[in-house]
Amino acid sequence: MPLNYRRVPGLVEILEAHGETTVVVDPARLVEAAQYLRDELGFNFLADIAAADYLGWGNDGVSGYIGTGIGRDINRPMTQGFQSLPTPKPKRFSVSYHLLALSEDHVRVRLQVWVDEGEPVPTVVAVWPTADWHEREAWDLMGIDIVGHPNLERILMPDDWEGHPLRKDYPIGGEPVRFSGEE
Repeated sequence: MPLNYRRVPGLVEILEAHGETTVVVDPARLVEAAQYLRDELGFNFLADIAAADYLGWGNDGVSGYIGTGIGRDINRPMTQGFQSLPTPKPKRFSVSYHLLALSEDHVRVRLQVWVDEGEPVPTVVAVWPTADWHEREAWDLMGIDIVGHPNLERILMPDDWEGHPLRKDYPIGGEPVRFSGEE
C-alpha cells in the first residue's frame, strides 16, 4: 500500500523518479516533517544525510556523460549533454535525508530541503540521534549551517582547515600534503 505524503508538514512537492520517492519540504518546517515521517508514517531509521552543491547548474556550458545499462568507457573521452541543459534547481544546495521504515515492507523515502548560501537548516538530531555525525559532515565538507546542532565542529577536516572542500567554488590545488607527525 503506497504511503500518502500529502500531509507532511511544509510539503513543497513529491517527486517520483527512478523508482524512488522524494518528499521536498520547506527548510523552516524540516523538524516537523521529520517528526511526522517518523511518528505517523513509521520512518524510524535515518540511513544518511547527503548534501549536494548545484552551483552553476542549468547554465550554458554544462556537459557530461550519458550512462547506459552497461556503463561507460572512462578511457574514451566524450562530452555529451550540450544538446540539452539540465533543469534548473530551486536553490544552490540540496540536503537529502535518506529514511527507511524498518517494517515488513522496508519502505524508503528521501526527505529533501533546498537552501541557498548562508541559509540555515535546522538540526534533526532530536528526531534521529544518528543525524549528529551526518550533519557535522554536511557542515564540514559543504558549509551547510545546521542550526541547533549540539556540537557543530569539524568531523573529517583538521580543525584549522579553511573552507569547505566539496563545494564547487572551493579552490582546487595548491594545498600541501600534511602528514601525521610532520613538523
